[in-house]
Amino acid sequence: MKSASNDRPPRGGATPNWDANDSAQLYGINSWGAGYFNVSDAGEVQVNVDFEGNPVAVSLMEIVRGMHDRGLHMPAVLRIRNLLDHRVQVLNTAFAKAIEDGGYRNCYRGVYPIKVNQQCHVVEEIADYGRQYNHGFEAGSKAELIIAMSQLRDSEGLIICNGYKDAEFIELGLYAVQMGIPCFFVVETLSELPIIIERSRALGIEPLIGVRIKTTVAVDGYWSQDSGDRSIFGLSTASLMRLVDELRQAEMLHCLRLLHCHLGSQIPNIRNVRSGVLEACRFYAGLVEEGAPMGHIDLGGGLAVDYEGASTNSTHSMNYRLDEYCVNIVESICETLDPLGIDHPVIISESGRATVAYSSMLLFNILNVSNSMPVTTPGELPEDCVEMLKNLDGIQARLSVQNIQECYNDAVFYRDELRELFHHGQATLRERALAENIFLEVVHRITSMLPELNRVSPELQHLQEQLSDIYYGNFSLFQSLPDIWAIDQLFPIMPIHRLDEKPGRSAILADLTCDCDGKIDRFSTPDGERNVLQLHELKQDEEYYLGVFLVGAYQETLGDLHNLFGDTNVVNVAINPDGTFEFAREFHGDSIADVLSYVEYEPKQLQENFRLVAEKAVRSGKISVAQRSRIVQAFRESLHGYTYFENH
Repeated sequence: MKSASNDRPPRGGATPNWDANDSAQLYGINSWGAGYFNVSDAGEVQVNVDFEGNPVAVSLMEIVRGMHDRGLHMPAVLRIRNLLDHRVQVLNTAFAKAIEDGGYRNCYRGVYPIKVNQQCHVVEEIADYGRQYNHGFEAGSKAELIIAMSQLRDSEGLIICNGYKDAEFIELGLYAVQMGIPCFFVVETLSELPIIIERSRALGIEPLIGVRIKTTVAVDGYWSQDSGDRSIFGLSTASLMRLVDELRQAEMLHCLRLLHCHLGSQIPNIRNVRSGVLEACRFYAGLVEEGAPMGHIDLGGGLAVDYEGASTNSTHSMNYRLDEYCVNIVESICETLDPLGIDHPVIISESGRATVAYSSMLLFNILNVSNSMPVTTPGELPEDCVEMLKNLDGIQARLSVQNIQECYNDAVFYRDELRELFHHGQATLRERALAENIFLEVVHRITSMLPELNRVSPELQHLQEQLSDIYYGNFSLFQSLPDIWAIDQLFPIMPIHRLDEKPGRSAILADLTCDCDGKIDRFSTPDGERNVLQLHELKQDEEYYLGVFLVGAYQETLGDLHNLFGDTNVVNVAINPDGTFEFAREFHGDSIADVLSYVEYEPKQLQENFRLVAEKAVRSGKISVAQRSRIVQAFRESLHGYTYFENH
């Protein structure tokens, strides 16, 4: 069944005995939504923004209608600017409160790691809104350093330079220092130190040096192998002592002012955070004892996002709150340094995922459904059909709750036997088709009876997954959600409307790419991970919209051009205190010409090549001149069209 398009997305109708609260519970939105998202009484997902105690809610469907009115069609990335601002705010205020409550005698300085989402409008918004908190940037390349130096709005905001650094990288950072920007070079390997020393002497600019150390604390979660002794970045204790000695010999030990310790990424367990900070503080104290002035401790990233809303220490969740995270860091530093009489350092964190994840979502429409329901079979089988087909059909008459397992076993046996007959030419194609449909009818009836059983065997428990529909979405997994394919990341996925209707289909999602990996068949639910997602039946002449939430971190920058599907449309929306909203920025997605140019094709040359092909067809009498004109025009229009499915 295929959905048809309307100029504006429609509104649906309610289902008796099902309301918005049931949908909210089914999809877990009140847990993973963190207060930013919920389901309205009208059955639509809405985004919530607080204006100094005055809550405002806006329906995502109203924003989608506004997008369609402006010619911005699916798929699209929707960013809510208010949520990005709020994440910067809560991170800084949570640390400020922990510092005040804990009697900490210094301040917090957040830096945003540009690699998490390098999109210009994201970085600009963090720079603009973060100015009031002296929020800075982390740069891991020359390109990112150029962004940071040009976008930083506040002279007290820090720039932390990580990654491998050549002479040009170091010169840029030294010029930033000369202009009054506190720009730290974090030494990742000893080979960087001679370059820093040589360039600083050549330019006559003293550097701000940090050092990244390896800790022995291994963290939970997907990136556990990258923490502890096996971390690919940072200096060992022996290398750290060599760095101190070389700086002392160069009479530059006074430039060592920062300790960097990246505990891990998406750390789900708060105990890992506390253990890592305690060990980092020991290194910090040791460097102070060596004579380095220090003054800054950078604890890197790791602040998690609860993609599941489960509040556990599983990979895609977290068993702590933001305020608890901040308190643990403050307390751990005080606990280690106070007995030693060492001044409290400036606390730095590089929280990228937790800053940008909530603000972005991928919206797309469903184009088609491959239904698992059997095609209607005749009431009576042909008299001359093979015996196996009659045996399979006979299961329906004797199926009951008492013999479910036996009937399932028989159905599988007879179906497989008939397939063998077909392979050997002893059953017809029509007989095989009848067998497949009868088998589906039997399995659907068995599935409907499972709730009546006291105990369900493992093979019957998986029937719902085997019977799931395939909903084909207008998106590319590899372009917009690469972490699902690459690292089995879970993102919250749900319909954004019709949530006052009970979803009656179990489904997996497939994208537009002709790739067996272009699918989503793992979903987070309040009851744990599932292999199917509950969705609604498609309605004729009505679009059906899904949203993938919490995708602001990494997804846009990691996407590739599988099947040459390019960047999607992007909309930045700002919500106003009166409940209205503005399309602050609109970015049309890649055209076919754009993506072809990425892979070294010249669009103008392609047009000329095709014109020659069409002209040859005219000369050979295959098409007329008028037909040639229409064909060449269609080619030209397609070349400049959207790479995704378009309803016309």
